[in-house]
Amino acid sequence: MTTPFGFASSAADVAAGIDLTGRRAVVTGGSSGIGVETARALAVTGAEVTLAVRDTAAGERVAKDIAAATGNRRVHVGRLDLTDPASVAAFAAAWQGPLHVLVNNAGVMACPEQYTELGWEMQFATNHLGHFALANGLHRALAADGSARIVVVSTTGHQSSPVDFDDVNFAFRAYDPWLAYGQSKTANVLFAVEATRRWREDGITANALMPGAIYTNLQRHTGGRGSGKVPAELIKTVEQGAATSVLLATSPLLEGIGARYFVDCNETETETETVDRRTGNLHGVARYALDPANAQRLWSLSENLLATGG
Repeated sequence: MTTPFGFASSAADVAAGIDLTGRRAVVTGGSSGIGVETARALAVTGAEVTLAVRDTAAGERVAKDIAAATGNRRVHVGRLDLTDPASVAAFAAAWQGPLHVLVNNAGVMACPEQYTELGWEMQFATNHLGHFALANGLHRALAADGSARIVVVSTTGHQSSPVDFDDVNFAFRAYDPWLAYGQSKTANVLFAVEATRRWREDGITANALMPGAIYTNLQRHTGGRGSGKVPAELIKTVEQGAATSVLLATSPLLEGIGARYFVDCNETETETETVDRRTGNLHGVARYALDPANAQRLWSLSENLLATGG
């Protein structure tokens, strides 16, 4: 599907004219990067917004700023550590009433090899497993709305690796930060595919997206600004980087639409082979990331990991 928006559109552009008064949204990682601008744009629409963050002090500062800038006082902060199942469970248990929009935005990129206390590789745990547990914990609240949306921030980096179902935690293969990142971002897309299949009857749809190349704290392990890996003309502002997330969260065009992958505010093409990164092409979604069988297998694997803690 296509929309009137594109590469240069900002979060404010796509949210213009949208009224979400009386509706509620959660944005993980809402205290930095595109999470801030996603939350700000949702607040402008009149939605009640909760920033789900590890650093609640930083979250409170952002919430105060958003409230002052938008006039929307219904901006809240909740503590959430995606690498800690107990923290995720506590956040979900504390939620009262319906939830209309869940934006799975928080993430880490290409970090040095590290593991959670349960032995899960950090990028897979943060980018996928934590969000998987959160969405499942909030399923009843999402279903209560009748037309809830889950927005999943993935990236073109998913084309670096499918999910290695036999070794998601790099127990048998040498750790590679980019393969681990790519695997976790593929998992994000597969989650959107299977969540839509499982929960569509509850009125819940999920879509994944590539926000674009934006310089934020996410790049702290990769050299950040000036690394030269993306042509300068393809670099977005933070406001532009949040646009696709906000579009999927708010646009009437997405009503009932799920299990798709968007770039620059439009559904992108499916790739059957690796895109040459030297061309600067950030579009495309790998065929394996949309495969229903892979999506079902990942869901089962994720349930098992969370159930056994290993």
